Amino acid sequence: MLTVLGAICLVAIAAVIGWAREPRQYRADPPVSAALDQLRLMPDGIGGTSPEVYFAMGKPYESTGFDLSQGKRLYSWFGCSQCHGDGRGGKGPSFIDGWWLYGPSMVSIVASIRNGRPHGMPAFKDKMTSDQIWQLAGYVRSMGAYSASVVAPSRNDDKTSRPAENRAPAAILFDEGPIPVHPKQGPSP
Repeated sequence: MLTVLGAICLVAIAAVIGWAREPRQYRADPPVSAALDQLRLMPDGIGGTSPEVYFAMGKPYESTGFDLSQGKRLYSWFGCSQCHGDGRGGKGPSFIDGWWLYGPSMVSIVASIRNGRPHGMPAFKDKMTSDQIWQLAGYVRSMGAYSASVVAPSRNDDKTSRPAENRAPAAILFDEGPIPVHPKQGPSP
């Protein structure tokens, strides 16, 4: 009798946990995708403001585990590691050294992925959907995080050369102490 009651309780607990977990949105609605494309960049193209829909959605691309893991998958699929390596850089700049040429904001990262940048960064606006660009930007931003995030994806088993994204690798490799303002970037994150 006790084991049957225990089994029923376990099934009920599992059902509650499954019901309460984070909802997944597999594809953004077309009006939302169109709104996500409306970045307001500053004249120098370095920073700007995210579209209102991004805030209305609750900044999902940098705060949900599903979107960050999708970004990690896209990082691999689109060959970002060929230039940026595991985040430490290579032919392309590092994401975890504490200095971002175009700024560490989501808008700057999205603009870099979408429109490309001089000296080698290709534009992906014709190769990815808006949703995918924002997911990849969220993942790239998590790679350069100074504080650990519980939703950031963990390190692959075959990649042990640096800490996982959910361990805040930038904080380990870069001291964010008093940093002077860079004339082209502004203060680091």
